[in-house]
Amino acid sequence: MRAAANNPCDGALAQWSQRWPLDLADSQACVGVAFSAGADSTALLVAAVARWPGRVVALHVHHGLQAAADGFVEQAQSTCDGLGVELMVARVKANHLKGESPEDAARRARYLALAEMALASSAVCVLLGQHADDQVETVLIALSRGAGLPGLSAMGEGFTRHGVFFGRPFLGLSSATLREGLASIGQAFVEDPSNTDQRFTRNLVRARLLPAWSDTFPGFREAIARTARHAAQAQSLLGDLAEIDLEAVGRPPRIARLQMLRPERQSNALRCWLKATAHVAGSEAQMQELLRQIDACRTRGHHIRIKVAHGHVEREGEHLIFSPPL
Repeated sequence: MRAAANNPCDGALAQWSQRWPLDLADSQACVGVAFSAGADSTALLVAAVARWPGRVVALHVHHGLQAAADGFVEQAQSTCDGLGVELMVARVKANHLKGESPEDAARRARYLALAEMALASSAVCVLLGQHADDQVETVLIALSRGAGLPGLSAMGEGFTRHGVFFGRPFLGLSSATLREGLASIGQAFVEDPSNTDQRFTRNLVRARLLPAWSDTFPGFREAIARTARHAAQAQSLLGDLAEIDLEAVGRPPRIARLQMLRPERQSNALRCWLKATAHVAGSEAQMQELLRQIDACRTRGHHIRIKVAHGHVEREGEHLIFSPPL
């Protein structure tokens, strides 16, 4: 493998490290890299090893969803052997819940497995190889589904899940840039055959919409990424407002105090409460019906029971509560 000069992956990783105050300066700190053996995660692993030599562990999740999965593990081990990196492999079987797609179930199982491996290896964080094209695809899919600001915010540079911090240092780099960097050093990687299956929405967007956007609006990736950042900032302010309103209406919310807020603030506060207490998000239709019932709830005997996500929001005395499915 040849060395590459001025690799943009190295620069992106250095800039991300400066923006997030993790304990990466500690010479003993271990850094986890979610490593599928594909191009994106391979570029990330190479950059991480260059920045933190001897301190990186590769974390591979084997879903067993396709025949090529065993080959991914073999390539992952070969790459790690060449880089002198420890490889941890977790085999998972993602059973999807009612109303959950197989893809969402696989994603849920993957994050849990990555977190468990990170904790087992004492990694201070897990880095993910998602890039600018992934960000654009996420925004376009959110737009097509009529998503609000949380959807348009797309993917953040950092978040915590299952007690582990996850980072995305490559959101400013295109897929082509990552692949060019690997080609310049002669680094092998695997091509996931499912990435060309246009039965999956994201693959369809990648194959048909992104080339058209690129032809029509050169530089569109940065423009859409900027839109996502603006949406994330606005959503952060709405989160602050929700916290202020929830301090006033209570947790769980008191119906009479909710009625003192404008409907938009009621909805904002309730969405924040549902996410924090039950990790669920209601659809627009569900939230509109809930607001209608709150407005109509003027007597002691008024009954409220609205389906939200996989459970129900119900009236219990003077409060609203979320009841998960039995």
